[in-house]
Amino acid sequence: MRESNAARPAVVVGIDGSQAAIHAAQWAVDEAVSREIPLRLLEIIPGNVEPAPGNAVGNVQMEVEYGETALRTASAAVEATGKPVKVETEMVQGDPAKILIDESRSAAMICIGSVGIGRFARALLGSTATEVAEAAHCPVAIIRSRQSRPKPGSPLIVAAVSDTPDGERVIDTAIHEAQLRHAPVLAVGVLRADTADMPSGELDRRVELWGKRHPGVQIYAAATRTAITDFLAVMDRTIQLAVIGSSDADQVAKLIGPHRHPVIGHAECSVLIARS
Repeated sequence: MRESNAARPAVVVGIDGSQAAIHAAQWAVDEAVSREIPLRLLEIIPGNVEPAPGNAVGNVQMEVEYGETALRTASAAVEATGKPVKVETEMVQGDPAKILIDESRSAAMICIGSVGIGRFARALLGSTATEVAEAAHCPVAIIRSRQSRPKPGSPLIVAAVSDTPDGERVIDTAIHEAQLRHAPVLAVGVLRADTADMPSGELDRRVELWGKRHPGVQIYAAATRTAITDFLAVMDRTIQLAVIGSSDADQVAKLIGPHRHPVIGHAECSVLIARS
């Protein structure tokens, strides 16, 4: 059922037949094109499905047919973008989180729709997305379909910058995304209670330095002593993507929130966990 592609780097998208998964695949196209690597669409059918007679729910053949249809639909959506990306499709059986985490060992990025993987867990952010966000070995993007009317101004890419070891990785990733998506960056200095205060003007100095390195990207600065989720909750600009470090991966569920009832006011805000 699966070709051996694990040794080849690719941007891997979890496909489950949902519109959110298709949107994640379309979002991931630019990631693959910019790296000049394939886009791998991975359909995962449940590993505990037992054969059943006739048309009973849970029949393996029905799951396979559903998966093949989902892959064809996602492939067609990617091709419709008209962008020069090589598309690979795979179908595997097993636990979605375990398979995606295993894929992350060689993938350039894992992309998941915000409702998770699997037809049985679409009402809320799936446990699959949360588990993969925290345990993957590569960057993980959890992509929301836009639900609300955009607010005035260009949609921002927000980077949660701190003095943690992955702080520079976060801003580098945010700038890369800004270049891909022609968007401004808001670098939010997250001042943690358990660390020394960032020196006065340090964030502004960093932003000025980043701006000189990347003159084509607009970079702004803001600081907060609250969690990044609380800061984003009161933003009056549309946020298309929040880039966080692996140390904040446990905030994913709160950043995304339930599919139709987000915890914060940015139902359109996707999340990217930056990792080397």
